[in-house]
Amino acid sequence: MNARLLLPLLAATALTVPTFADDHASAWRLFIADHAKPQITALDLATGDTIATFPLASPATLYTTDGGVFAVQGAGNQVSAIDSGIAVDDHGDHGDIEITDPVLVDAVMTGEKPAHFVEHGGKAALFSDGSGLINLFDAKEWAHDGILATTQLDSGTPHHGVAVPWGDYTLTSAANAKDEKKPRIGLNVLDSDGKQVGETHACVDLHGEATSGNLVIVGCADGVLIVSGSGEPQIIKLPYDGLPEGKSTTFLGGVGVQYFLGNYGADRVAIIDPAEAEPFRLVDLPTRRVHFAVDPIRPKFAYVFTEDGKLNQLDIVSGEIVKSLAVTEPYSMDGEWSLPRPRIAVAGDVVAVTDPNASKVHLIDIASFTEVRSIPVAGAPYNIVAVGGSGTVH
Repeated sequence: MNARLLLPLLAATALTVPTFADDHASAWRLFIADHAKPQITALDLATGDTIATFPLASPATLYTTDGGVFAVQGAGNQVSAIDSGIAVDDHGDHGDIEITDPVLVDAVMTGEKPAHFVEHGGKAALFSDGSGLINLFDAKEWAHDGILATTQLDSGTPHHGVAVPWGDYTLTSAANAKDEKKPRIGLNVLDSDGKQVGETHACVDLHGEATSGNLVIVGCADGVLIVSGSGEPQIIKLPYDGLPEGKSTTFLGGVGVQYFLGNYGADRVAIIDPAEAEPFRLVDLPTRRVHFAVDPIRPKFAYVFTEDGKLNQLDIVSGEIVKSLAVTEPYSMDGEWSLPRPRIAVAGDVVAVTDPNASKVHLIDIASFTEVRSIPVAGAPYNIVAVGGSGTVH
């Protein structure tokens, strides 16, 4: 497990102002992209204060890894990196935390319609839909040292695709270059020189991926691909045999417990455990799903926000929704997929819920499952990631 995973290493309360008693500190920050404006707002979770506002080329989708925040600006044809200013180093018997100001890194990655950002095994991949090119790089080196050194591979044709680093190999979606719509047909394995290894693994309508432990999942129209092994990746398909009509196109990977959580149609989610004889468990939702997140600190829980404005706590073990809380006004899933709707992120002991129509971020205490606070955010707060942790200050 990465030594810089930004999880609390000691018990901490996320709504307490960072303290330095006994050389111990905790801090969490929220990074929020506006739905319409090309900017990111960095908030201090404890105080609700705006720490910084960073300009972008276009509205962004946000990702985080190793204390870096990465803003993928598809319409702006670039990706920006932000050093979150919070770094936690694990030393076994304790963790060290360093807290500094967040900084927008000067080095910018450019590409034609950059889309999916995927980190795996200490390496990151950025897939550009407009060119079909893959940029491989060290995300930590970019965000913290300002150094952006990339290796570029070609997936074969422009398409809405994805790439996943896998040691000396790269997994990438394959599309039909002869069809003007460029439908995705499977998953290819590329070696370090970008040459295809073996045959294409059939995966019609490939969409969605996630990592949990030493496994990667990729979604197909008729099942999921599971990638495992060391060295050259081993790939098998788990078909949706016996399930009602539907498919998973968005996935999250469990932290601490190996499982995957995926959508399955509009009003179900699927708990996927490849080690089980029956790997798929479907959970009915009260209404259609808007967004979901896994809990990296309490591994048995995940959270699903539904269009009725409720945040639902899902027990992964029982497969049941155990708590629900009305947080916002309803956000219908009718209409364009890109309309402003809430997004959620787990930040220590709270779930942060953006509310773009109300220009707020709601903070839900996980233990009591009540709203403890809301933070005004100008504009339409939309995509959100949380970065934080606790440790010893030297």
